[in-house]
Amino acid sequence: MSSIAPAVNVRLRSVLVATDFSKVSAKPLRHALAIARHYDAKLYIVHVVSSSGFTLGGPEAGVASTEAAWRDVEQVENALAQSGALSGLRHEAIVRQGDVWEELDKVVTQEHVDLMVIGTRGRQGLRKVLFGSVAEQIFRHADCLVLTVGPGSFQEAPVENTSLVWPALFATDFGDASLHALPHAISFANHFGVKLVLLHVVAPVGISDHLHWHTGGDFMQMRENARMTSLRRLQKLVPQNIELAVEPEYVVEFGSPSEEILRVAENLQADVIIMGLHRSVHIDMASHKLWATAHEVVCGASCPVLTVRDSGEITESVNRS
Repeated sequence: MSSIAPAVNVRLRSVLVATDFSKVSAKPLRHALAIARHYDAKLYIVHVVSSSGFTLGGPEAGVASTEAAWRDVEQVENALAQSGALSGLRHEAIVRQGDVWEELDKVVTQEHVDLMVIGTRGRQGLRKVLFGSVAEQIFRHADCLVLTVGPGSFQEAPVENTSLVWPALFATDFGDASLHALPHAISFANHFGVKLVLLHVVAPVGISDHLHWHTGGDFMQMRENARMTSLRRLQKLVPQNIELAVEPEYVVEFGSPSEEILRVAENLQADVIIMGLHRSVHIDMASHKLWATAHEVVCGASCPVLTVRDSGEITESVNRS
């Protein structure tokens, strides 16, 4: 018996985009603007002046940097207003000083943020600063949905062009974290009327180990058996009482999870990759692997990646027999 969270109709009321005013921030900002407008949500444009660099400079340095940040954010607001990007859109600019993640987390809590949009600096850049980085803290601890927009992502946000019919890719390892994310994937697909592709990647090491203990086994037959078993599990993930606007597609691949997720997303020209992540302060081996896979996907994705935090409680049971 496995279980998933009840179906949800995601209605975003507030969107936060974290910016450092660099070119890297431009694309996430455009996506955040489009999403906030589509959902009629309030947009928070947030910059945090890191206090880590002002130990020697004293409080005066921090004050000067914060004042400069306010000037920068006002310039961004003025440019957006002149372009019409903020027309009719509820928005607020926020500048904080302190630990970057702690301040972002405070804003998320205080303003009841539903979605945080962040950017990355590239395939190698994020990979080099995984541990101890703000990105790591956001991925592990953010209580809201997180949309990561890498430099390889589309310049145009999918919600800016409703004529596009590219699918949403939901990657699952059948664990509780991914099952918690599934209702959000279903909601996204139905909301935009796109196909939901459910993907599971079978690690080949499992089949090789099985063959080691069962001599004479047919590798190709075992591979096919593993594929069919996973396919049946995928097909049972969507409850019968839930209708999808477009008939879903089920895909099973073999190999490295992150590499196969990226390859399938590229082939499908997916609008978004949706993944579940564990909520855990002390990361165990299983959740660490899932977390590491998510980071590798974020680093290399050609589309935005939506990560959904496991709440720790799965409430609705679904019979998979």
